[in-house]
Amino acid sequence: MTVHFIGAGPGDPELLTLKATRLIRSCPVCLYAGSLVPAEVVAIAPKGARVLDTAPMTLDDTHAEIVAAHARGQDVARVHSGDPSLYGAIAEQIRRLRADGIPYEITPGVPAYAAAAAALGQELTIPEIAQSIVLTRVSMKSTDMPPGETLENFGRTGATLAIHLGVRALRDIERRLSPFYGEDCAVVVAYRVGWPDEMIIRGTLSDIHAKVRAEKITRTALIFVGPALGGITDFRESALYDPAIPHVLRPKVRA
Repeated sequence: MTVHFIGAGPGDPELLTLKATRLIRSCPVCLYAGSLVPAEVVAIAPKGARVLDTAPMTLDDTHAEIVAAHARGQDVARVHSGDPSLYGAIAEQIRRLRADGIPYEITPGVPAYAAAAAALGQELTIPEIAQSIVLTRVSMKSTDMPPGETLENFGRTGATLAIHLGVRALRDIERRLSPFYGEDCAVVVAYRVGWPDEMIIRGTLSDIHAKVRAEKITRTALIFVGPALGGITDFRESALYDPAIPHVLRPKVRA
């Protein structure tokens, strides 16, 4: 018996990996976060499978289901949104599985930031403009951030920030990041990427709060901040394909 932590991607069932699809189709027990994972994703569970939405359940409840499945010798598909390695709340589940000697495996999924970049139709790492992406969040009502992991510290780098769980803190984000990026820095709020009601809102640090408030968005949104999001077209091309810069797979042709 194995517990399979499965990344279901941002919402579009077609973004499930082949492995994720195979596992969900084969596991007789399926636990999924219904507030974040569409029902279509777990609709492929085998006929007669025990399929439970864990949104109203506690960690004790979900672990009890896993322990019971383990006693029956049944594999469990534990389906999370996006990729389970990022804000997937699997660390505490794994700690309990290890304590009880229950084996587990992790199947990665398409993370929200990657799906959002695809929806934007752009690359996030633009030569000499932005070569780093910081995946972070704000504290709000969730677990406090470690002392050194502040928006100010990340803002000093000038990197592209992908801020999770912070759409209700846009005014605070503006206040904390404007000194580093400027009030006119591009901001994108990607709401429910991969779902039928997906929405992409573009703005700047100075006006994004008003735009998001007008759309009444209060959750399930990812915030991008950084100059790479501003539609820059005047940038140096990558050295990867530069004929003047040979590499091992494209050695310089001698005259």
